[in-house]
Amino acid sequence: MAGYRTPELKDRKSTADAAKAALLEKFRKAAEDPDIDKKRAERAAISQARSEREAQRESERRAREAELAAQRAREAEEARLRQIEENKAAALRAVEEEKIMAELKAEEEDKATALAAEQKAARDARYAARKAAKKERRKGDHY
Repeated sequence: MAGYRTPELKDRKSTADAAKAALLEKFRKAAEDPDIDKKRAERAAISQARSEREAQRESERRAREAELAAQRAREAEEARLRQIEENKAAALRAVEEEKIMAELKAEEEDKATALAAEQKAARDARYAARKAAKKERRKGDHY
């Protein structure tokens, strides 16, 4: 039975040299190819177009971001102005309410004063009537 024979160093070296030479020849043929410059130019053009598209997309993205930032700033300013207006309106309502409350309080005080005056007048009238009745009774007692 014939077994597997391990190649000698010389055989391995010559096989490796042949493989290197074949690889080198392959690359030489590729380098000498007349279409290689055309392919390089095509690849460069494709790469350039890709770079331009990326730059265009980036500039569009930045423009959109700037537009959004400006819109957010406008909305924030509008919200701030709206808040100022609401605060002014609330302050005016508070002043009006305070004014109305003061008027109501003054009216109630006037009513209370008038009621007190009426009650005092009624009390004085009763007192005067009692006095007059008492005087009338005394007058009748002295015959």
